[in-house]
Amino acid sequence: MAGEKTFYQEYEVFSKRTPTASFQHQFSLLAPNEDMAFVLAQENFMRREPVADIWIMNRKHIRGLNEEEKMSLSRIDNKDYRETKGYGYLRKKWREYEQNMLDEKEILGGGGK
Repeated sequence: MAGEKTFYQEYEVFSKRTPTASFQHQFSLLAPNEDMAFVLAQENFMRREPVADIWIMNRKHIRGLNEEEKMSLSRIDNKDYRETKGYGYLRKKWREYEQNMLDEKEILGGGGK
């Protein structure tokens, strides 16, 4: 069993549908080497949908964040002004402004008051 774990390596497969599209993760696979991983990715993926490019990456070359680094991602201060939800009150203000605008009759002097 121990030899079996070292023989196969985990690879991640990324692809994009068109030359201008972004790469998206598709699936993981087990293969003995990079060339075989590429062949398996082609057989499993390219026959199902159109593909402009494929990337095969050994999982051991992908670095993730440890717990300490994940903690550094949390926001320290309030920066709602950078997000659109921080401006939710503007819809109400704009509606009030539009209701107070003069209509065409009032501008041309036919006002009715």
